Amino acid sequence: MKITREKIAYHAPVLAALVMIIVLFLIPTGFEGAQIYKGTERRPVRVLSVNNDNIIDTGLIRSGEQSCEATVLSGIFKGRTVQAVNMLTGSLEQDKLFSPGDKAYAVISYSGDEILSVTMTDHYRLNAELVLAVIFAVFLIFFAGQTGVRSVLSFIITVLMIWKVVVPCYLKGHNPIIVGGIIITVLSFIIVALVYGFDKRTLAAVTGIISGIIVTAVIGIIFTDEFKIHGAVMSYSESLLYSGFSDLNLTQIFMASIFIGSSGAVMDLAVDITSAIAEVVAKKPDITRLEAVKSGMNVGRAAMGTITTTLLLAYSGSCIALLMVFMAQGTPIGNILNYKYVAAEIVHTVVGSFGLVCVAPLTAIAGGMLLAEHKKEDSRKEQ
Repeated sequence: MKITREKIAYHAPVLAALVMIIVLFLIPTGFEGAQIYKGTERRPVRVLSVNNDNIIDTGLIRSGEQSCEATVLSGIFKGRTVQAVNMLTGSLEQDKLFSPGDKAYAVISYSGDEILSVTMTDHYRLNAELVLAVIFAVFLIFFAGQTGVRSVLSFIITVLMIWKVVVPCYLKGHNPIIVGGIIITVLSFIIVALVYGFDKRTLAAVTGIISGIIVTAVIGIIFTDEFKIHGAVMSYSESLLYSGFSDLNLTQIFMASIFIGSSGAVMDLAVDITSAIAEVVAKKPDITRLEAVKSGMNVGRAAMGTITTTLLLAYSGSCIALLMVFMAQGTPIGNILNYKYVAAEIVHTVVGSFGLVCVAPLTAIAGGMLLAEHKKEDSRKEQ
């Protein structure tokens, strides 16, 4: 089989993605030695029996502790039967109750061969999560074929980049906006390249993506400051400060989360427009750049009608319980809109939509200028 330049350009991103995955797996985060569970093992256990005599029920609130007899399923204490405690704090969000037969996750404190204490932390979900991930990958590959494999690679790279690069850099105090911008640029390039290969379609789409992200970042910074939103509105951010990271700039992290959160939709729209332009140019090689740009604009207008609503539904779905509380208490709409958590979601949604509005024309222009010219040159060579 003849290996052409086009085939190399199309398959090279797969090799690059595999190399990136290996490198990301191997590089340390720098926080491996910062575990607060030193001298302990975190292992799955099987609950044999429970004792709820020390649980105190006060309306919806449960406090006290649940005693559990359990068998350790792995690790140095595998097979040993232990007495474990499940502490209840009165929080429906955090507390959990176990029943005989449940598989749970436990922290085992020990000294040598002696177990000092066993604390139940939560139900064990790792196996189910792995099964869900495998089913997702199988379905994706089954229906999308080779493109599905590339999608799985891009998914893995994104997860690793966030966990191995973004989070450690933020914890080390690097500027969240700069780090976020660099990471999204790298991810955009490799993800789009996995779709198209290393060619002008990738360049056109990435140009539009970066332009949209820049607009989102700038507007997000301006309106986060204008709305007087502190980064502490993010879940668990205060716990982070009290864990020894009091110097972190939570507001900048919040600003970066705005364009990181919208970057997926921005990539989606940019690829849609680029693909449409490429298809038009392929069907009509003699199309002018201006006509190609207009075609991209028309596709962008149609897509923006639904994709901006996608952001709204994504963000509103995450705070539906908060909205229910407001309605149940009869909170006036003015108070709701002025509440800082709601204002933070408004910034996320509206500013993210700004990026989408900008990425459409910018991608159309980049795609029209690059792809139409490329096809024209190819047609002349054939003649």
